[in-house]
Amino acid sequence: MKTEPMLHLCTSDISGKLRGKAVPARVADGGRPARVGWTPTNVQITCFDDIADSPYGALGDLLLCGDMGTRARIDFGDGGPVEDFALGDVVHLDGRAWECCTRAILRAALERLRAASGLTLMGAFEHEFHLPGRGGPRGEGFALSGFRSERVLCEAIAGALGQAGIAVETMVREYGPDQFEVTAEPVAGLAIADQAAVLRETVRATGERLGRRVSFAPLIEAGGIGNGVHVHLSFRDAAGAPATYDPAGPQGMSTATDGFVAGVLAHLPAILAFLAPSVVSYGRLVPHRWSAAFDNLGVQDREAAVRICPVRRLGGSDVAAQFHFEVRACDAAASPHLALAALVHAGAAGIEAGLAAPEATAEDLSLLPADALRARGHRRLPASLGAALDALQVSEAVGGWFPDGFAAIYLAHKRREVASLTGRDEAAAVLAYQSVY
Repeated sequence: MKTEPMLHLCTSDISGKLRGKAVPARVADGGRPARVGWTPTNVQITCFDDIADSPYGALGDLLLCGDMGTRARIDFGDGGPVEDFALGDVVHLDGRAWECCTRAILRAALERLRAASGLTLMGAFEHEFHLPGRGGPRGEGFALSGFRSERVLCEAIAGALGQAGIAVETMVREYGPDQFEVTAEPVAGLAIADQAAVLRETVRATGERLGRRVSFAPLIEAGGIGNGVHVHLSFRDAAGAPATYDPAGPQGMSTATDGFVAGVLAHLPAILAFLAPSVVSYGRLVPHRWSAAFDNLGVQDREAAVRICPVRRLGGSDVAAQFHFEVRACDAAASPHLALAALVHAGAAGIEAGLAAPEATAEDLSLLPADALRARGHRRLPASLGAALDALQVSEAVGGWFPDGFAAIYLAHKRREVASLTGRDEAAAVLAYQSVY
């Protein structure tokens, strides 16, 4: 049977999924622009394939324009079709950026950061995932035996990511049931989110080729461990030199880092709706789950919302080149582009306002009574998606960071997602999300 290789053009949408259309690969291979028509109301397709209320209705037309610099072309060597997809930008028919294009939204945030600080953002998303139904034995957490049992899959994933242009740093058999983790080397600017989106799809595609289901769902089991996404960030100055570290700064943070972290923490309750955007995300964001439950800064503290990561000082290592921080209150139900845009806007707002980050905590904040917590200047983060959406809705500042009308569209999308799970307990919601992420 004769086949026609196809290239799938994708946009990372509000649901955190890559949606789009396929065109013959020969279009891009021949050097012609790869473009397809797109429908505005597609932005309101939830992760469960419901359609939320849309201001566009049946009206309007757009273009999804592939960016061949993001193209992932992966030959699994199994005689099957080559995996071939690329991210793209959604634009109006005259070429203007569409107000709901997540890549355009992130570009605007990065431009704001550069204007406020003169800095380039570096970073990478650290992903956890699990293999539903694997039923591996107990005692595999971080164990060689646990990695060995899935070496074929892990090495296939690393090879596929390499073909997609992603340099793997580590693969880990994680602590949770049948859970693994993959980290990639940092990249700059827009590529941080592009890399995260390509990584997720490449891992899923590799699992499918080996007859395995892979899930990045935020919660593995009701009341149990979750799959997080830790967003690692640092800065470079105009000359390309590290600009995150200052030995004289608080906790070693440069002035820009201090302001950026302060902005993230100040706006975290509202931007959590972009970082942890599923109903089950909030079963992970509780004390003693090694995620984040409060708006605090920590040094090497895996329960802090923002964590200053360790640096190696042995053998004359360059501290400034290593120094970075991570945001831990994120998961893979989020569009990486929207999550990063929210963090960058918040950080840039902190720099612009000259904010200073709070002192780093070194204790279990869940043990403090509410009045003591307030006195320390900390807040419990929203405990549900509904509460996070409410915080976003009342924040004029956060809503104003995005194009006109986008915040209302996002809120309608996510409230429809919440409504679709009405009446289901956490266990049922966990299974629903595992089926789509």
